[in-house]
Amino acid sequence: MITLKRTAALAVLFLFSAISVMAQDVTLSSRDGKVELSGTLLGFDGEFYRLSTDYGEMTVDGSGVSCTGPGCPNLQDYVAEIEMSGSASMGAVLMPALVNAYAQRNGYAVDRVDLDPTRFILTLTRSDSGKLAARFGFRASNTDEGFADLLADEADIVMALREIRREERKLAREAGMGDLTGANRSRVLALDAVVPIVAPGNPVRSISPQVLAKVFAGEITNWLALGGPDAPIELHLPDVASGLSQAIEDQVMVPAKLGVSPQAVRHGLPLGIADAVSRDTLSIGLTSYAARRDTRVLTLGGTCGFALDAARRTIKTEDYPLTAPMFLYFPARRLPLIAREFLAFTRGPTAQNVIRRAGFVDQTPEEIPIDAQGNRMANAITVAGPEIPLEELQRMIATLSPMARLTTSFRFETGSIRLDAQSRSNVQQLARALEQGRYDARQLLFVGFSDGQGAATSNRDIALRRAEAVLRAVSDAAVTANLERVALGVDAFGEAMPMACDDTSWGRQVNRRVEVWVR
Repeated sequence: MITLKRTAALAVLFLFSAISVMAQDVTLSSRDGKVELSGTLLGFDGEFYRLSTDYGEMTVDGSGVSCTGPGCPNLQDYVAEIEMSGSASMGAVLMPALVNAYAQRNGYAVDRVDLDPTRFILTLTRSDSGKLAARFGFRASNTDEGFADLLADEADIVMALREIRREERKLAREAGMGDLTGANRSRVLALDAVVPIVAPGNPVRSISPQVLAKVFAGEITNWLALGGPDAPIELHLPDVASGLSQAIEDQVMVPAKLGVSPQAVRHGLPLGIADAVSRDTLSIGLTSYAARRDTRVLTLGGTCGFALDAARRTIKTEDYPLTAPMFLYFPARRLPLIAREFLAFTRGPTAQNVIRRAGFVDQTPEEIPIDAQGNRMANAITVAGPEIPLEELQRMIATLSPMARLTTSFRFETGSIRLDAQSRSNVQQLARALEQGRYDARQLLFVGFSDGQGAATSNRDIALRRAEAVLRAVSDAAVTANLERVALGVDAFGEAMPMACDDTSWGRQVNRRVEVWVR
């Protein structure tokens, strides 16, 4: 359990000691005394010193040097310092729950010190010796401030509800933090989604993404246009600086080429949106799937009759189009050993259970049997046009019927052959599973699908090339796997099994995918 301590003096002591150690000059000397390096100590991870010097930022192996100066850490009683900043949704609930689970598993006691409404510290103490091992400092505000703290060297890890922006990426590279879009510089911790919510008593049940954008742009202002009562619509959205708000802009408003109405009521936390909407049957909100509470989530529909509901599996597979991955970003520097162990822990099954209990969607792959996908097969038959012959549908059913679909799917950025953020994370996840032998003696089939724009034959060829590209990416990432133990293959059925209507950009993007089927 995390115990709450509100002792102001202790909080100030922790904060002062962390700042004072990192702000003083030190000199590192080689064991033979022939080489000296002076600078400001930026960090020490228990093994390596990180200094700001006249030659730039440098990392030095602590085993080969001695440290002199008031900023030198105590090597005997070293306490790891890890600063996390960013999304309040992640920092307030999810990350503390994961730290607590990691501590319980590894024999640490956890105490909490609250500094102010957005800042707190979790201290990890060894249960057997009572020795302080680590301080995890949190600033739970918003994604923008998380990246700002990283660029100011005031955070080691950013908690983000969106991908890093181009300007932030440029500034990070200029600050010597490396390319934060590169390998091992970011990862998806958990999954969430943007969902439209109404009060349980509201008669409206579904809405199309295009109409949803018009509602939040202020172009549709009366419920009558949505099949509801003759009454004005009140809008509720997250704070404009939050990562969730920026995900809404990217996924709902930008594809429709619309801006958000200034009349929308903004809320500091996603839960505030759900509370406001549940009290007012004439309001609608956009919030996170994890923060929907007792509101009703509207189904995303379309003119062609498809309906997509937000649920754990549809978010995992990205069949629900408004997914919102939750990211961790870290610069090109070594983190303390306990931080690296914690990050490794967050990928394991215990952490995935914690993520589910916190209300978010975990990344544990699930197998969906063919008999649980009857609606998808029925849609494939219903919407098949003259370019999809019966023989192709029969081939698809014959190929996939003995198999199960993995929730690990791959989709692409709009107008690009580059995998989207969740899919890039899925590449690493599936590669690790192959390295661990989880699919030994089994068959994995990478199956490509496309939208319906263009000729069916060309679409199938494009889908096949995408499936081959994803297979290569996963194989390349599975460095230590013995791929001879797994039967890997590719196939494609093009536009034969759409997930959404092709008359919108978001629908076409949902349809362009590579699924993984297992036997």
